[in-house]
Amino acid sequence: MTEDSQRNFRSVYYEKVGFRGVEEKKSLEILLKDDRLGILPPHHESHAKVMMYRREQYLDVLHALKVVRFVSDATPQAEVYLRMYQLESGKLPRSPSFPLEPEDEVFLAIAKAMEEMVEDSVDCYWITRRFVNQLNTKYRDSLPQLPKAFEQCLNLEDGGLLAHLKMCSAAPRLPYDLWFKRCFAGCLPESSLQRVWDKVVSGSCKILVFVAVEILLTFKIKVMALNSAEKITKFLENIPQDSSDAIVSKAIDLWHKHCGTPVHSS
Repeated sequence: MTEDSQRNFRSVYYEKVGFRGVEEKKSLEILLKDDRLGILPPHHESHAKVMMYRREQYLDVLHALKVVRFVSDATPQAEVYLRMYQLESGKLPRSPSFPLEPEDEVFLAIAKAMEEMVEDSVDCYWITRRFVNQLNTKYRDSLPQLPKAFEQCLNLEDGGLLAHLKMCSAAPRLPYDLWFKRCFAGCLPESSLQRVWDKVVSGSCKILVFVAVEILLTFKIKVMALNSAEKITKFLENIPQDSSDAIVSKAIDLWHKHCGTPVHSS
């Protein structure tokens, strides 16, 4: 596969919001050279101001959180992003000691993975925020349907494997939250995760189904040897990392097989 076809998901994300031709590890400022700015103002001067306002907003929110002692210089960066997101969305709890809500855990997992992909903290926060918002809006109705779609696809690919999962009462206890709500953040290494998120950002959350199916197919022998839902789920939550790239490649092939080639198959 060519380098161009393996572009980091960030490049596709930027293209979705109007930026074109962004290569990995390039800062947003480089995009000022691009005339096709999409949803941003068409003039470079305006673009620079927008990016300046974004950075100022980031610093203002960060300062506010420090003033109310929700974060400090010692706070892990992913948690800082979470608190910023909570504050800006009106969901900041009364105390930082309050337990996190399930949606907070999702944001935190995605933010931690994003940290490994995006160097600049301001860029990382904005991309994480937009990515999570996309999951909560565009895919709000689709994500709950993915477990059923997973079973249907696995049945087509390997009915015997699905039957084993049902016999062990494991089917309803599979790590669906890890797979579909967190989009495999914390499950796949970032190098593989980028390729999956590339598809999600481009318009298809169904890729998540095919990654899950390929995980089962790849580790079929191991899963078939396990005879309890607890053991199967525990294994799937901590799969070996060395097969991740091959799993994602096969999942993308499976995605094309079932969904065709349209970029926006959702």
